[in-house]
Amino acid sequence: MSTAKPGSHHHAHHYDNAEHEYQSSKEGVWLFLCTEILMFGGMFVAYAIFHHLYPELFKVGSKFTDVRYGATNTVVLLFSSLTMALGIYYCQMKEQKKAVIALAATIVCGFIFMGIKYLEYTHKIHLGLLPGDWYAGNAELIAAEVGNLKIPDNIGLYFSFYFLMTGIHGIHVLIGMGLIGWVLVRTMKGEFGPGYYTPVEGVGLFWHLVDLVWIYLFPLLYLVS
Repeated sequence: MSTAKPGSHHHAHHYDNAEHEYQSSKEGVWLFLCTEILMFGGMFVAYAIFHHLYPELFKVGSKFTDVRYGATNTVVLLFSSLTMALGIYYCQMKEQKKAVIALAATIVCGFIFMGIKYLEYTHKIHLGLLPGDWYAGNAELIAAEVGNLKIPDNIGLYFSFYFLMTGIHGIHVLIGMGLIGWVLVRTMKGEFGPGYYTPVEGVGLFWHLVDLVWIYLFPLLYLVS
């Protein structure tokens, strides 16, 4: 299905027509998403290898995550996928006010997600639960957190994966929020409608991928024990 209709959007000069522009844009977005999948896939493979080598390490490391925070963020991102889909739909239907509300709600969900990640990060930094050689766990604070749990010497490896995977994912959330803000402004200007909504659809695909990655990160990092 084309998102371009004559008169509603003028395609760029290097495309044959609006349909050519739409198909090329969508293929470009999917190609970009494939590179993203390869990047996160590499991290998941590394996680699987080290988890196989040090299963007890990851079990202990997950004790320092808060399932309530992780579950809340999962619900928030799933809801944001719904509001993003609604934003695309309302843009297609030329229902500008509803589209603006849906896209704004998606951005709010992003802020909630990052706010919770901020709380998690600051708490871990306070306990000295840092990645790799930077690990400087405070024994008293850790005992108060998880009791007399034997901490493996290489526990910093778990937090290397934790901060790397959630950090890169968080950067993608921030980028997604910026992109949604961009299409939100264009929606407020009335630039999208039944004949043209390609940018909103492309940003929506990116946001759904970000949500999907978190669906895998949550059990791997929070529920591994």
